[in-house]
Amino acid sequence: QVQLQACGGGLVQAGDSLRLSCAASGGTFSSYAMGWFRQAPGKEREFLAAITWSGGRTVSADSVKGRFTISRDNAKNTMYLQMNSLKPEDTAVYYCAADKVYYGRDPPRYHYWGQGTQVTVSS
Repeated sequence: QVQLQACGGGLVQAGDSLRLSCAASGGTFSSYAMGWFRQAPGKEREFLAAITWSGGRTVSADSVKGRFTISRDNAKNTMYLQMNSLKPEDTAVYYCAADKVYYGRDPPRYHYWGQGTQVTVSS
């Protein structure tokens, strides 16, 4: 069992950068694969990026590839999403997720979710 908390969102201007973090507690962080997702009002949750428990492999959605980078620091029990060149269409609530066996793009397969953090990008 693990509890996750996403933070670091805020209001930024187009072209700015922002780094989100996801802090884990209540479990062995290093044993979980992790993922980042976002959800805009009225839309389904969208996969952004995932990372293996070791951090050795990552996968990113085509929509953010080259702009967003996922990473983790197991010593700090924290996962990060570095977002560069932000666009207004990136505006959404961003969520972190974890699972002991699943590494990939499908939200229902992640068993643990943090509360979202709002990212708003102005033009």
